[in-house]
Amino acid sequence: MIKKSLLALLLLGALGAGAWWLMPQEIAAENRYVTASLERGPITQIVSANGTLNPVKLVNVGSQVSGIVKKIHADFNDHVQAGQVLLELDPALTQAQLQQSAANVSNAKASLELALANETRMNTLYAQEYVSRQELDQAIQALKSAQAQLAVAEAQAERDRTNLAYTIIRSPVSGVVVSREVDIGQTVAASFQTPTLFKIAQDLRKMQIDSNYAEADVGNIHVGQPATFRVDAFPERTFGGAVRQVRLNPTTQQNVVTYDVVIAVDNADQALMPGMTAYVSITVAQRKEALLVPNAALRFRPSDARKGAGKPPGNGKTEGSGKGKGNVESSRTGTVHVLENGALMPVRLAVGITDNRFTEVLGGELKEGAAVVVEDSQPAAKGPSAPGMRLF
Repeated sequence: MIKKSLLALLLLGALGAGAWWLMPQEIAAENRYVTASLERGPITQIVSANGTLNPVKLVNVGSQVSGIVKKIHADFNDHVQAGQVLLELDPALTQAQLQQSAANVSNAKASLELALANETRMNTLYAQEYVSRQELDQAIQALKSAQAQLAVAEAQAERDRTNLAYTIIRSPVSGVVVSREVDIGQTVAASFQTPTLFKIAQDLRKMQIDSNYAEADVGNIHVGQPATFRVDAFPERTFGGAVRQVRLNPTTQQNVVTYDVVIAVDNADQALMPGMTAYVSITVAQRKEALLVPNAALRFRPSDARKGAGKPPGNGKTEGSGKGKGNVESSRTGTVHVLENGALMPVRLAVGITDNRFTEVLGGELKEGAAVVVEDSQPAAKGPSAPGMRLF
């Protein structure tokens, strides 16, 4: 019985092998290649980049005078009103300068009074012909000079009064203190440039994303296009916005050119914070009903010599959509492969927008429902590898 069973198994194996060799090549090819059908449906093309959330209006509050920080009246996250005192500098030095200027004003007034008296006296003596015209002119010139000196002294005093007022730093706008850059006892030096003491966001309910898009994508981005983005703080939440500005100033880093695209964001619940990294996607094109081909079919390339030749199959009619329908040369093109009589036949298609999974078909020789090859389940075996390096 055992011998008969083994004999029966060998006979079945031989019959199966013979059937496989006699199997038509069309059936073998259909079993080897994975195909997908061209279908109609919606498609949306997006372009993505990273960006940073910033307040729409961020005011840097500085100081026009130097001094030591004496008092601080506002801290991080404080809500402040326009005109509210934020910080006080030590006014001792500025007060001394103001006192000196006030003394100079008093001295200039005394000089003016003397010059006025001399001018009056010279006019009287000149009328009686006791002094010459030159002496009278000199008295008039001295009076005018004294008046000018008084004006200079008063201007210097006004400057010092203004500097004394600048030792009290007030908020120029109403908003939220985002950053405080100084501490009590720190010296503020305003000799060369205005130091930043506070950063105040005027309204955190309206924010913006400054994102950098490559030059290959920026041509499709326009003001008003919808955008969505995510942040690491809320990974399960998707936020919305819209393109507000595409700035013309390019940024070049390592020969890569990018442009700043500003996304307007509504932050009514103030969940978003300045400085957060946003992962932005801008919708640049949409089709509600398009003929779609899988991107895997456009990427597929035969791995052996079973590729067919000749005219691609079809009746010359195109089941595309949009501009360029029926004309493969009217737009960007791609190549897919179909099975005909067990052989792979290349077919060129005019393609449009893509969502990285499917691509819109604008024209070509394939109809809706046509099967295209997306994968070879039996890739050709690799040739013998080169001998390895001999180790001594």
